Amino acid sequence: MNMSNLKERIYRIIFESDTRHGKLFDVALLILISLSIVIVMLESVESIERIAGKQLDAAEWFITVLFTIEYLLRIISSPKPTKYIFSFLGIIDFLAIIPTYIAFTFPDAQTFVVIRAIRLLRVYRILKLYHFIRAGNLLMLAIRRSARKVSIFMLFIAILVIMLGSIMYMIEGGENGFYSIPLSIYWAIITLTTVGYGDIVPLTSLGKFVASFIMLLGYSFIAIPTGIVSVEMSRTFNEATDENKKCDKCGESHHAPEASFCRICGAKLKDNSAE
Repeated sequence: MNMSNLKERIYRIIFESDTRHGKLFDVALLILISLSIVIVMLESVESIERIAGKQLDAAEWFITVLFTIEYLLRIISSPKPTKYIFSFLGIIDFLAIIPTYIAFTFPDAQTFVVIRAIRLLRVYRILKLYHFIRAGNLLMLAIRRSARKVSIFMLFIAILVIMLGSIMYMIEGGENGFYSIPLSIYWAIITLTTVGYGDIVPLTSLGKFVASFIMLLGYSFIAIPTGIVSVEMSRTFNEATDENKKCDKCGESHHAPEASFCRICGAKLKDNSAE
């Protein structure tokens, strides 16, 4: 087997999953990623790290070496190595292995190894979830379109919490824990968002009444940004669909331009633009 055929075979196994060996490779990779994430979590538990720290380090190095070999094989077998290296998935693959080497070279950077959790993103490649990137693009477009409306709403919220915080400062005062206006604004924010840590609470009857009003107000305000983005998402989706691709079986007309089958019933679509 010459070098060209070997590179082509490695490429099919590593980059494609429609072959038996490719599927086995993806399953093995998924197991390694899962084990690596478990190791990262266990290392953060002091009692476990104290008892089995060396074993966890050895397991991590073993997995990192395997990932390094895989990364190098991807570069060697790729038809365009530079394109792969600087692609999104290529950068993720690199970030999945580099923290361990950095922590070994610079012991003071030991906390940097937590970045290994980024290996979870590699599941996108294995499960081929990146095929749904179009849906993600539609979501980002909807968020950008609604940014101005949401920004205006957030400005209104900022003004509101400053006013409410100032009012509570005047009502409660320092003797009840509201020592300053910034601290009172902090209380107004956590109350309006219905978080309520409980570190500062109103003690007067008027203060409790205002707090109750802010809590009820919070439930109304939480839904507004969601509604704004939802409307833009619906509008963006309608703009991105091809009205000429109407399903003859169920009548659904909102389909993506590249769709070949109905998103509702699964029937094969035909382009009616020429009719």
